[in-house]
Formats: sequence, structure tokens, C-alpha cells
Amino acid sequence: MRVHSDSRARTRAAVGLTVAALAAGVTAGAGPATARPENAPAPTAAYCGAAHRIEQKLSTGTTWRMCWRYDGKAGLVLEDVSYQPKGERRPIKVLHSARLGQIHVPYDDGSVEYDDLTGFDFAQGLMNLAPGECPGGTIKTVKVPDSVNETPTIKGLCTTTRSRGHAYRVQGDTPGTVHQAQGRDLLVHTVNQVGWYEYLTEWRFQDDGAITMNLGATGSLSWDDYDAGDGRGRPVGKGASARATSHSHNAFWRLDFALDGSTRNRVEQYDSTVTAPTGGQQAPTTRTTRTKITKELAGDIRNYRWWRVVSATGKNKDGHARSYEIVPGPTTRYPGRGFTKHDLYVTQYNPCERFASHNPGPCGPGAGTSVDRWVNGQTLSHPVVWMNIGFHHVARDEDQQPMPVHWQGFSLAPRDATAMNPLTPDGLAWQNGHWRPGR
Repeated sequence: MRVHSDSRARTRAAVGLTVAALAAGVTAGAGPATARPENAPAPTAAYCGAAHRIEQKLSTGTTWRMCWRYDGKAGLVLEDVSYQPKGERRPIKVLHSARLGQIHVPYDDGSVEYDDLTGFDFAQGLMNLAPGECPGGTIKTVKVPDSVNETPTIKGLCTTTRSRGHAYRVQGDTPGTVHQAQGRDLLVHTVNQVGWYEYLTEWRFQDDGAITMNLGATGSLSWDDYDAGDGRGRPVGKGASARATSHSHNAFWRLDFALDGSTRNRVEQYDSTVTAPTGGQQAPTTRTTRTKITKELAGDIRNYRWWRVVSATGKNKDGHARSYEIVPGPTTRYPGRGFTKHDLYVTQYNPCERFASHNPGPCGPGAGTSVDRWVNGQTLSHPVVWMNIGFHHVARDEDQQPMPVHWQGFSLAPRDATAMNPLTPDGLAWQNGHWRPGR
């Protein structure tokens, strides 16, 4: 579950927002990189300066590089993201920019709904991190734009590394030989408080080139919501006098790819069908078809369906076009609003289209203020991916006190970004394509 501890009293807390904070579009923090408009070319690592640069070489040999800035509404923004595994002469550019695109929270009883990024001061709630929240890492100082707090400078951005267990294991063709490695990740995260709720925004950059984006929810259940007399809520505490109101979390991420340094990427959708055995076949037959997505898309997760973003300019050493596959996590699609009725949107880049709902705009006559209204048949030359991962929270006794962290998110998996597994040990490096045991 992803818990939302928001209180209806959040509306009262919003009075503290300044007019400037409500009106801000893409407002950046201090430093040369943070002042760059979102439609400008992606910066290089040197451009963003040491204070806004993240560069980490993991123990397995892979180096991740990126710039960061802090937006007045979206919070943490990562830009110019690239990775360089061992054996690659230069970094492989992956993303122009990546950030949250919205957190939409509707309550089951229909009384309220929130757009936490653009309507409820998510970015202003950046929290100071204790050293124990960033073990073995560095806590960077963040200047919060248009801060309504007395101290706009927060020690709120953690960068550290963590083990994720086995990266691979294979029994070699030599008796007693086992090739195995323990994977390492670069972890970048912040904590933002909204009402009773504390959001953990987490980015994991793996040494094999994968990227995982997670939004965690913790904090406290809101005692102001212990009034679910309509039967939709669940009792917490002794008896049934306190009932926590059920609600949904619809988290959006906005990804602007720049594979091999170009934003002119292609998007492809793959669908497979399985048919029963015929003509003496011993097993069912699976046929996979590829659809090139040339127009804006509102897509839905289905069994045997996946998407990838393909480089228009770069290939790996085997001559295959580099790409990244979009791997959704568990999700509950919320049917109550148009912008939450689909799992994935691909839109043509528009600097005005910044948030999946309650977009500040205006983006022109009839453009609408949500991502579903922007899918209107434009040809894709610079695609932007919006991923929607939903969760329906029905409270439980274990949610208090404090609430355990509940996660929702998805991953990007490299597909042909390198010719072989970027962590391949030297003893297996010759096994690319056709090979025979005992070479």
C-alpha cells in the first residue's frame, strides 16, 4: 500500500503559500544550472558546476554522471544523465531531464482531491536529512526557490551507494568455476513533507545501466480523517470509533530522453499473442509485433505489452540501436479523472507542458491543464514520456505510528545500450553471439 496521511486541514495550511510560489512555473534554485529554462539544451557536467554535479564511480566500474537543480514546484530535477560502464570509451547519454510530474490524491468519499506538486506546496516542504538517513554518503545543501520558510537553505539531498545483491551468477564451463558479482547502485533521494505525509523521492542508478524511480510514503495517519462514516474507511485503533478515509495516490513522472545526446528519439510498442498448439506442435506459439509510435500516445499496460525509447543516432558495438525499455511497477489505475485513465502518455515536447494535472500554463487556447488533453495527434520528433503509477490506500492498524514506507514506481532497463552485459567478467568477455563451450 501507499499511504496518504493528508488531512482535510491541508487546505488551511495552504494559506501560507505566497502568490509567487503559486504562480511559479519552472523556478530554479541558486547556481548557474538552476537558472536554465526547461527548453534549453541540456547542460554538460562542467556547466552545472561542482555544487550541482553528481558523479559517482561504483566499485564494479560503472560511472554515473548528472546535474541537479531544485524546482519551486516539482522539487528535485535531474538533468544530463549519463552512464559509462567499463569498456566504453565515452559516457552513454540517457536523459535530458527527469523529475516527478504530479502526485494526485483523490479521497474515496468525494470530499477532496489534491495535486500535491502544483496545488499543495510539495517543493516547499523539503526536509533536512539526518546523517543516518544517508549512510556512507553526502548530504548536499539545497536552496528552495520562493521559500515560505525562514530558512530556505536545506541540507536535503542525499547521494550515496548501496548494494542490491546479486548482479549475476553463472556456473562456468570449467568445473568448480562460478562467475558472480554483487551489484551496486548510486542512490539519490530527498524527503518532502505535505500535511501529515512525508514523501521519499528516490532515484536508483544501477551499475548495469538500469534506472529505478520510486516514490515512498510515510509519516502519520491524519487524525482529522478519522471520520469515514460513509463506510468507505477502515477502523484504526480500538473498536471502530476511528475510521481512516480511504484514498488514492496517482504518481506521475516526466522523462525527457536524450539517448546518445539527441532528443530526437523514437518510441516503439511491442505486443505478443499466444495461440494454442496446432499441426503437431508441442507447445503454444508466441508471435510478437512491433508498432512504431509516430503520433502522441495514451497507452495502457497490458499482458505481453512493453515500450522502448530508441536512439536515433547511436548504436552499440554490435551495430544495434541503443534503447531503454520502460518497465512499469505494480499499479492501480484510477478511473475518476481523464488524466489518470491511462498508464503511459507520450507527448511532443512543449516547454509549457510541465505537470500531468493542474498545470500552471496557460499553454494556448484549448490546450487544457492535464496530460490527457495534450495527446492530440502531433507527430513525435521530441517525445516526452509521462508514467502514471497508481495506488489505492485502505488504511490498516499497522499504519500507525509511524506509518511504514510504502513504495510505488517503475524502472528503465537498458536494451542494447551495450554489446554485452556491462558487468561481464573478463573470463566471459569472448562469449558474444555464437560460441561453443571450452573455447
